[in-house]
Formats: sequence, C-alpha cells, structure tokens
Amino acid sequence: MSRTTWSSSSSPAPRQDEEERLRELGYQPVLARRMGGFGNFAISFSVISILSGCMTLYGFGLITGGPAVMLWGWAGVGLFVLCVGLALAEVTSAYPTSGALYYMADRLGGRRWGWYTGWLNLLGLLGAIAGIDYGAALFTGAFLNLKFGFTPTAEKTFLIFLCILLLHAVLNLFNVRLVSLLNSISVWWHVAGVTVIVGVLAIVPDSHQSPSFVFGEFFNGTGWDNPLYVTAIGLLLAQYTFSGYDASAHLSEETSNASVTAARGIVRAIWASWLAGFVLLAGLTFAIQDYTGTLNTDTGVPPAQIMIDAIGESGATALLLIVIVAQLFCGNAETAAASRMVFAFSRDNALPGSAVWRKVSARTQVPVPAVWLSVGLAAAIALPSLYSSTAYTAVTAINVIGITPAYAIPIFLRLRAGDRFQPGPWNLGRWSKPIGWIAVLWVAFVTVLFCLPQASPVTVQSMNYASIALAVVLILATVWWFVARRSYSTPQAYGSDREQAEVAENIV
Repeated sequence: MSRTTWSSSSSPAPRQDEEERLRELGYQPVLARRMGGFGNFAISFSVISILSGCMTLYGFGLITGGPAVMLWGWAGVGLFVLCVGLALAEVTSAYPTSGALYYMADRLGGRRWGWYTGWLNLLGLLGAIAGIDYGAALFTGAFLNLKFGFTPTAEKTFLIFLCILLLHAVLNLFNVRLVSLLNSISVWWHVAGVTVIVGVLAIVPDSHQSPSFVFGEFFNGTGWDNPLYVTAIGLLLAQYTFSGYDASAHLSEETSNASVTAARGIVRAIWASWLAGFVLLAGLTFAIQDYTGTLNTDTGVPPAQIMIDAIGESGATALLLIVIVAQLFCGNAETAAASRMVFAFSRDNALPGSAVWRKVSARTQVPVPAVWLSVGLAAAIALPSLYSSTAYTAVTAINVIGITPAYAIPIFLRLRAGDRFQPGPWNLGRWSKPIGWIAVLWVAFVTVLFCLPQASPVTVQSMNYASIALAVVLILATVWWFVARRSYSTPQAYGSDREQAEVAENIV
C-alpha cells in the first residue's frame, strides 16, 4: 500500500535515526545537526526571498509584458514550481544528504547522471549568490542615492557587491546555529516587511492604479515584436524568484529528522512565498504613479521610484532599508546552501582541488574553504556587470538554467525507476507520477526559454550570456570527467577503515 504523507492533515511520519540513515547512504556524519524544522524551512524561504527576487527584477518585469505578465505570470509559474517542489521533496525524503540533487541523481541514474547534475546545481547556486548579492548592491546604491546623493555607477555598485559577499562569507564561518537563527529572523522580517510595504503603499498615496491596469496592462519595451515571446521572457521574474528551495535539502545533514523536515521545508517555503509574493507585486503595481518615470528612475531601481512617488523620499528610504536587510538575509542563506554543495561535491572528489574544499573546521563544524570558494566564484560570475547593461538579468538567467534542470533530473530518474525507487517517510503516494511529469515538462520549457535573447537588437552589451555560461560549465564538466572519473564516486556504505581515515583527515 502506498503512503501519502505530504498533506498537512496527514499523521506525523515516524522519526528515524538520521545519523544512522546517513551512514546507510554512505557518509560518516561530520556536520553538526543543530537545525530544527522551522530553521530548515526558513533557509529555503530566505533563499527564495520575495523581497529580493520580486524587487530586483521588478524593472525587468515592467518592460517584458508589464503588470499583466508579472501578476498572472507569478500565479502560473508558482503553481508549476509547487509541482517541482513537491516532486523534489519526495526524492529528498529518500536521500537526505548535503549533496542533495547530484547524490539523488547518482543513486537513481548512475555516476554520470550525478556528475552533470552536480555541475548544473553548482552553477545555479553560484549564480544565485551573484544575483542575490548584486541585487542587494543595486538597492544599497539606491538607498545611498536617496540619503546622501550617491551616484550608483557600475564600478561603485560592484564594490558594494564585493563588500556584501565578504559579509556573507564571514557570517557563514560561524557554526550552523547562527545561520539557522538568522534564517528564522529572516522569515519574520520578510512577513513583516511585505505587510509594512504593501500597507503603506495602500494607505498613504492619494491615487492608485485601477484593477484593470494591474491585472490587464501589457507593456513591451524589449525591442521584440511578438507579444507571446515577450510574455514568455517576462516569466523570468517569477521563475528566478522561485529558485533556491533546494537549500533545505543541502542542509539535511545539519537538520533534525531531515527525512521529513527537509521535504516539508521545501514545500512550505514555496507556497508561503507564492502567496506573499503575489501580495507584494500587486501592492507595488497598484502604487505606480508614473510608469515612464518609474522605468527611467535616477536611482536605477524602479521599486524605489514607486516608493518615492507614492510616499516621498523619507518614507521610501525607510522601506528600501527593509528590502535591503531582507536581501542580505537571502544572500547569507544562499551562501550557506552553496557552500554545503561545494563541500559535498568535493567530498566525492568531483571538483578540482577537492582535497581543500571538503575540509571542515573542527571548532565550528563548518566547511570553511567551501564558503570562500562559493563567494569567490560568485564574484567572478558577476564581473560582466562592469560593462554590460543586461548583465544582471543574465546572471539571474544563469541561476535559472543551471539550478532548474538540476531539480528535474532526479525527479525524472525517480519516474524512470518506477517501483525500484524506495520512497522515504514523506512521499506523494499515487500523485507521484502525475506531479513528477508536470514538473519535468515545466523545467524543460523554462530551461530553453531562458537561454533565449531578452532584448533586441542583440549586441555584445545586450546579449544573454547565460547560454554561454551553461555551455562553458558543461564543457568543463565533460573535460574534468575524463580527469576525475576514476576518483569521483558516491560511497555505497560507510564503515571501511579507509573511509574513516579520510573523514578524520578532513576535520581541521
């Protein structure tokens, strides 16, 4: 008899010894299991961060279909992403490890499936750090512009971005309890922040846009003539925001009762963000006073101009500060998730220099070198922002086309495995196959979509280099496969003297 344990009305799944389960999956526990269920949900909710994704790409949404595409696109994309999250949560329950997606793919499809899934996942996670923290830098520049007359040039914005990366690296060098605490605070900050922003924008302005404008206005500023193409490109705002929920899976080895709580964390983070994000987008769009002025704002951040026009500079400055803090929470959570992926991938000898990146601090039980590598590579990904006007949207596309296929691969392999797949305590029961196939087809669609050019004419400055980044990573992964395929492997069971010795060597 199949078990269906994903409904909120289901009886609690029995707890299992997660450390013993980890050993069964082949790994000796070395990370501290100090995160509870709320903390695990909080990290994915913080990474999704509607106050980061929705706000930083709001200007992009204004020109790629406008209000109608933003609002209806959010509703539709959220539904499909919930299917992806449900299907991924089921596989996470069966394989609760820091490696998450690539480990699942390896177990269900073999070493090469795991290898390419890992590289795609890594590209997406690093693109996410770059996108989140660069977005925070943009908003910080807008805040400084309002407060001190600061001019946010590309060079100055990049310097702010580097400072934010450094902050997140330092915060992630402490033990996971600090990360969990910050993520828990982040949840309430996001909820309160959305409530305050939407409430102020609803009450203070003397005039608002009509519902027909908010839900029906289409605007095309991309240079492309086909409205269907523009609408499809406009879905990037929602799809980019709805990414990073695999963070719950990557923190599995640091979460109590991870076989259940990590799966729940993924699903709860998606639906909570879906509801709150719709409210935020609607609140912002109703408050638009001047569409053209919002697009051409001197602050470089259209939501900031909406706030200025609606409630004045002093009020806008306060609301911007709420957004910036939320974005900092988001980037910190994403750095934690990416560093665990780097640690896990290196633990299985998949990265150049794996012996360095898999080391764990004996004092904090944190993979310190993996933290530094994560922020360093994120900085490199964002370098084109120094000369490209569309680099930020390209970085967000890198996040989407890297991480989203990595979500679908273990789901597809689970479907292909059929009855050979042994579900964990949290599973979809009879809904597993229909939800799984919806998830796989949606991911295939958006992966192709976000490799396409986003602006016309296509020039060196306006091109979408996300497809180039994807190609480079796949080529690098293929070349490195022939170098490292003899050493790369996920263990079948933990316990040999050699494996125990390797674990001891990596505690520093």
